[in-house]
Formats: sequence, C-alpha cells, structure tokens
Amino acid sequence: QVQLVESGGGLVQAGGSLRLSCTASGTFFSMKTVGWYRQALGKQRELVATMTSGGNTDYADPVKGRFTISRDNAKNTVILQMNSLKSEDTAVYYCHVHFPRDSVGSWGQGTQVTVSS
Repeated sequence: QVQLVESGGGLVQAGGSLRLSCTASGTFFSMKTVGWYRQALGKQRELVATMTSGGNTDYADPVKGRFTISRDNAKNTVILQMNSLKSEDTAVYYCHVHFPRDSVGSWGQGTQVTVSS
C-alpha cells in the first residue's frame, strides 16, 4: 500500500501563493500518474491538475495559468505551485497517485488551503 504524505497548506491572503508537496512511499513512482484534487465544503471532490509519467499535464479551467504541477521522480514527490490565489480556491487539497490502468490508486490525507479575501 502506497502512503502519501502531504504538506504545505495553510492560510494565505487573496493574490498570494502556496506550494503543496506530496511524497509517496514505495516503488515505481516514475511510472505513475500523479495529481491534485480538491474538495470545498459542501461540494464534490474535483480535479485540479494531473501529470502523467511522460510529463503530460492537464489542468482544470479555473486554475489554468495560476497553478503548476511538477514532479521529482528521484524524491517520489509531486508539487503543486499555486499563485494568484482566490477565495474560491479554498478547499482541502488531496494528492492522488496511480498506475495509468488503475484509477483507484492511493490518496493522501488532505491538506487545508484557506484563501482570505
């Protein structure tokens, strides 16, 4: 079972930046798709950004141009750099790692991001 440990959440003013980090245990990290999802209070969990093992990325429309996903396979780590934060970005952010043919994968415990307006 892959364990994911997230860090970097917190409280920031609108317009500010935060950097989320997620480190995975286990092997074959470089072969996996990594991603970030978020869930705001009272809403469903939604995709924020993903990156395949080949480096292809996909972003949700609301975060395009503001958020950047990256990975460091040597450290089994995926990063989400969040700039120009808005109040609507407030949510619990979850890291997700999975093999391409296994959409279930593993989830992190979540980290709270709060953006004050």
